[in-house]
Amino acid sequence: MTSPRDRGSLAARRAREALSVAVKIRFRDVLVLQGPPLMGLALAWDPALLNHPWTVLAFLVANACLVAHVFSLNDWAGIAADQYDANKADRTFLARGVSRAQMGVLAASLGMLSLGLLSLLSWSSTLLAAAIVGLSLAYSHPLIGGKGLPGASSLLHLVGGALHFLLGYGVARPIDSEGLLLSLYFGLVFAAGHLSQEVADHDADRRAGVRTAAVRFGPSRMFVASFVLFTLSVGLVVGLGLDGIAPPLLAVTAAALYPLHGLFFWGALREGLTFRAVDRYRTRYRLLYALVGLAVAISVVWRI
Repeated sequence: MTSPRDRGSLAARRAREALSVAVKIRFRDVLVLQGPPLMGLALAWDPALLNHPWTVLAFLVANACLVAHVFSLNDWAGIAADQYDANKADRTFLARGVSRAQMGVLAASLGMLSLGLLSLLSWSSTLLAAAIVGLSLAYSHPLIGGKGLPGASSLLHLVGGALHFLLGYGVARPIDSEGLLLSLYFGLVFAAGHLSQEVADHDADRRAGVRTAAVRFGPSRMFVASFVLFTLSVGLVVGLGLDGIAPPLLAVTAAALYPLHGLFFWGALREGLTFRAVDRYRTRYRLLYALVGLAVAISVVWRI
């Protein structure tokens, strides 16, 4: 029989082990993907939410856990390919002393924590999050293999990006036709970003035998397809701005930044779409979308 002191020591050791695994989460990527849900919350903002700060706080924590779950599951499922990738091999969770089993437990725990928190808010939030978890499984899990199904993988990201936006939108107001139209903009951006990631990972995926769209049809074609989706997203949000659905500042900002995005795209294409060139391109366009997020925030404050 263990003593209270031994049990306390065991609990402390397990807590340290859990923390050592948790710090391997891709925090930068998790932070970037807080954008769509937060913009959904902002665009549907109801001042009455200020009377329920715990609702907003629970949503923020749940959403962070949900996105962390998506990336942790992706890392767990894609570790074989990542080990083939010279650009990632030294940054995988295995290289940092975390086992595949530990990463799997972390991914599952984050997903359950997110669903548990969102269940305290509403059933609609819970169902949206559950759908996102399902899409994540369909894309990442090796038994389903959505990542290696061109077209299907992009569709999963299109729907996933839209649902991420609606997750925030639904906290502030019931999901309506305006919310659905706005979510399509974020879905297109999400799908376009995914294709650019496939281009960056093209060589590693090919060596690992993962038949992504970039592997099957070539990185140049998919890079152009990615930019076409970005272009469609800008056209959509400008149209929504003209119809009074999207804030005018959001539409103007997206349109004004588009030529700069085009220059970044052309620069990466001229450099031969190396991993570094595409990674730099992705960093640059993410900064542009941070400005889009700022335009949304200004629009909300302006409205208030």
